[in-house]
Order: sequence, then structure tokens, then C-alpha cells
Amino acid sequence: MPLHVPPAPAPALRSVLTALSSPTAVRDARTPSLLRAQGPASAELPLPVHVLDRVTADGETSTTLAGWRFLIRTGDRAAAAADTVLTADGWVFSRFFEGPYIASTELALRQAEAMTQPYQPRLLSVPGLYMLALWLHGDTEADGAAGGPAPTDLLVPLAPAPPGIAAHRPHRVTELLPVLTHRVTPTRLLGSPA
Repeated sequence: MPLHVPPAPAPALRSVLTALSSPTAVRDARTPSLLRAQGPASAELPLPVHVLDRVTADGETSTTLAGWRFLIRTGDRAAAAADTVLTADGWVFSRFFEGPYIASTELALRQAEAMTQPYQPRLLSVPGLYMLALWLHGDTEADGAAGGPAPTDLLVPLAPAPPGIAAHRPHRVTELLPVLTHRVTPTRLLGSPA
């Protein structure tokens, strides 16, 4: 198995499992796929979610860990996802959600499994482009919550991808970052209004 999924912090997983076992949390999430789910739901494939804060002209990046995302599996598919965030009191459940990024993440992970080189999967959010990518980090022993994209890492934009960026096509970081640098101004990268 070429994917080495980093372990999520135990409190993050516990908070998601607690929310999954709470009928109130599931009902209040208004996530139709979870409400219709037949049988038990499980939290799988914890992925650290990093936000791209800065890309310099020479390709240097700065990222911040935003949380951990778990795919919520019911039966043979991921029906939703659960996010956790770090607070002053530790890791806590944030929200359940569904949408196109769930199926797109599953597809990108299956594609990555078929690769011959081992990778550590992460998610990279680019708020200025409303873009989410599966980040395949080449150092499988690295702390999933730390570091930035290495030049040899792969980024797989998830669907829906921004115009002009092909979804589900692996790009070397050195290939995709210049495109992002050109399309996003520093203020937009931080999520500030343009």
C-alpha cells in the first residue's frame, strides 16, 4: 500500500466518534447522507488539512495546519466528512458536511493507491482560488501536521477545480505552484477581500 496515512491526534478522533454517536449532532448537521445512512458509520482516513498561506515568487511556501478531516463511511462509500479543529482546550469536533469534495477525495485517494511510489496523504486548501488538493508528501515518516510542500511532492486538485486547473491530474509542486503564484495575489491567498 503506497499511502501511509498519518495518525490523527487521539482527541480529534474521539471528538468525531462522539459526534457520530450523538443523534443530535448528526441531525443538527443537516447532512442528508448521514441522516439516510443505513447501519453504522465509521470515521476513516484522517487527513491533516493545511492552508496555503503564502507562495513567494521563488516558489517558497508557507502553510498552516487548519485541522484534521475524517471521511465518514457508511457501507461501501464515504457519505460525508467530519472536521476537527484545535482550540485552547485541545482538539474538538467542528462539523459534518458533504458535497463534491467527498467523492473527489475518495477518487484521488484511489488514484494515489495505484501509484508505485509511497506517499503520505494530506489536504491542501488554497482559499484565494477556492481550491482543495490532495497533497501527496514524499516523506512518509514526516509529522503530518507539520511542514510544507516539497518540490517533489504531488498535488492533485480535487473537483471542482478552478478554471484552467485540471482536476484529478497529479502535478509536481514545482509545476503547479507557479500557476498558483500567478493566479493568486498575496492578499487573496490569506482570504482577504480583493
